Amino acid sequence: MIDPRLQTLRVLHEQGTVTATARVLHLTPSTVSQQLRQLAAQLGVQLLEPDGRRVRLTPATLASPACGAAAKNTR
Repeated sequence: MIDPRLQTLRVLHEQGTVTATARVLHLTPSTVSQQLRQLAAQLGVQLLEPDGRRVRLTPATLASPACGAAAKNTR
């Protein structure tokens, strides 16, 4: 079973915003943000960087085996 935080990261990669991710996953935006903060703390990397009104995964996130695999399954 996939870690829910990795699923959140995958959906964020697809959707581009925390609000859209929350809507797709039927969560609140604050829950999505909390999951992403926890995952970043566990991995010790910055997961996201701003891209205008959207966010995108950092190169460090894509290089992480678990996160990169989750993100690459989307595109």
